[in-house]
Amino acid sequence: MDVALPPMMISSGFLPTGSLVESLIHISSEVVSVENLPFIQFRNISTMIRRIKLLSSLFEDIRETNSPLPPSSILCLTELFSVIQRVKLLIQRCKDGSSLWGLVQTQFLSNQFHVLVKEMGGALDILPLSLLNLSTDTREQVELLHKQAKRVDLLVDPRELQRREELLQIMASNNQKNSRNKGFVDFVKVKEVLKCIGLRSPLDCEEEISKLEAEAEKQAGTGGLIVVSNINNLISLVTHSKSVIFIDRDKEEIKENFKQRSAAMNRTQDVSSSSHSILSNIPDEFRCPISLDLMKDPVLVASGHTYDRNSIAQWINSGHHTCPKSGQRLIHMALIPNYALKSLVHQWCQDNNVPLVDNPSSSSSKFERSSSKSKLSEKAIDHISATKAAMDAVKMTAEFLVGKLAMGSPEIQRQAAYELRLLAKTGMDNRRIIAEAGAIPFLVTLLSSTDPRIQENAVTTLLNLSILDNNKTLIMAAGSIDNIINVLESGKTMESRENAAATIFSLSIINDCKMTIGNRPRAFSALVGLLREGTAAGKKDAASALLNLSVYNANKASVVVAGAVPLLVEILMDDKAGITDDALALLALLLGCSEGLEEIRRSRVLVPLLIDLLRFGSTKGKENSITLLLGLCKDGGEEVARRLLINPRSIPSLQSLSTDGSLKARRKADALLRLLNRFCSQSHNPAG
Repeated sequence: MDVALPPMMISSGFLPTGSLVESLIHISSEVVSVENLPFIQFRNISTMIRRIKLLSSLFEDIRETNSPLPPSSILCLTELFSVIQRVKLLIQRCKDGSSLWGLVQTQFLSNQFHVLVKEMGGALDILPLSLLNLSTDTREQVELLHKQAKRVDLLVDPRELQRREELLQIMASNNQKNSRNKGFVDFVKVKEVLKCIGLRSPLDCEEEISKLEAEAEKQAGTGGLIVVSNINNLISLVTHSKSVIFIDRDKEEIKENFKQRSAAMNRTQDVSSSSHSILSNIPDEFRCPISLDLMKDPVLVASGHTYDRNSIAQWINSGHHTCPKSGQRLIHMALIPNYALKSLVHQWCQDNNVPLVDNPSSSSSKFERSSSKSKLSEKAIDHISATKAAMDAVKMTAEFLVGKLAMGSPEIQRQAAYELRLLAKTGMDNRRIIAEAGAIPFLVTLLSSTDPRIQENAVTTLLNLSILDNNKTLIMAAGSIDNIINVLESGKTMESRENAAATIFSLSIINDCKMTIGNRPRAFSALVGLLREGTAAGKKDAASALLNLSVYNANKASVVVAGAVPLLVEILMDDKAGITDDALALLALLLGCSEGLEEIRRSRVLVPLLIDLLRFGSTKGKENSITLLLGLCKDGGEEVARRLLINPRSIPSLQSLSTDGSLKARRKADALLRLLNRFCSQSHNPAG
């Protein structure tokens, strides 16, 4: 929900006056008739609907007069159509999107509404009211609306801000790494926050989780790791809260089971007292996060967390497809034995005389399973904790799996690579331990495997390991680059190719890696190929890798030779690509080499695109657009300057940017306006 709204570029040449007015009346009616307004941004949406209702009177008066309109009024109506269409889209996003993510983004969303009101006021600046045959009431309403829009302040609902702060505190508590307070969440406050945004039942929570998952998938390609991590934190919070807050229907059953358990305890008090003392001292890393009992048969699930086999099997068999601890959707339901942890648990049981076979009358009663679920959100424990025992367990697991990589059959290698992939997914300590166990050289070798799953697991594990800076050096030292480029060029699956691109991006953060990769021209051709053929996420990975590599000046010409420039211009014309800012940033970097400047100047469609992006792009997009235009006009760019001057939208866009843009954009817009002014002077007063 934090992606800038796409512009609706409409010119008066596209619609006859009658069609334009009819379209305005129709779209205004759609906005005004919106029902069931969302809890998030309620004040901004209500106020915006009132403004558009006033404008609808203007449009109806114009239709009734049925007389020719001055050109300036047609331009005004065209701009208003664009604004109202984006208002409709923004309201729809607030309605259909995640309420919790909307609450986190409340300031950004409020600013979006504020920008649209300002644009509405800017459009009304050029409306010639004196030349229109309007009723007195309509004229006064439009004049009042115009004045209000010009002086309107940013409206951020203080109640939403307060709830947002409460939510951020809850998220921090939910994600806290302090072992003393770990997992503690104030569910009374959580219930208040959920209620204020309309989440009042388990069904509401299920729908919210689905919306958050959709938002996480959307942001994975454009929003960055921190954004996706925050959304996953919200998914985890809602998942846990749902099982704690909405438990009224289970209260009677719990009370009855409590009575039964109390009676049983009275009969076996003497026998159980000694065993209770032992079981209460079970190390946290040996307890199942679901039952909080000793894990007799620990297994790993797809999210990388460890549970007791019986507990997680019951969870999955009851229809759940998410990890109970993280709330993350499981990509498969396989339960992978955690042999190292199992060995440590058995050793502890022997040392403490704890039987490995459950007593039927022991802590597996229905009551304790029910009560443990209510404790889940308070005492959920990561399967890898910062204790020596847990670190030893990871080390033993990593060494065991690396042995399988080295000596196992293809089927065993596939499973071992997959388990290492999961293990490397969470925790810097895990990544360090896996590398120390000697996994990297074997993973590099497996990149050449003809088995699609082995190759995919190997490259993804290397990607996860490369997040640790020291591992970047180890991966490069293992001679991995050529194998990674091979996967990027002709990987067995698209996911393998995309993860190879992401690995190159991760490795190229180190300057020496930029140079090493730059000495292999086919790396650039392969990245450009993925930029053309990949999924949205793959294109994002390829663009990010090319952008990172182009920071090193010697690589810029290689990117140009690989054919990146025409493809980047095509991406700017594709609203669905989702990487406009990355494409602009890369073009701005390529402008810094002579080959890039020459290739960019050849494009006949780029300048009009950049002019439109000056008006409708993101802040970063506007900065890179003005950087490109300024660079194209310098040092022999008379032809580009001439094309700018004959475009009627260029000068107003530059003037607007020089007034309202960021500091960098204002400075460059002023420089470009001065350059164009000098060019005009030279054209009218040629030397000699």
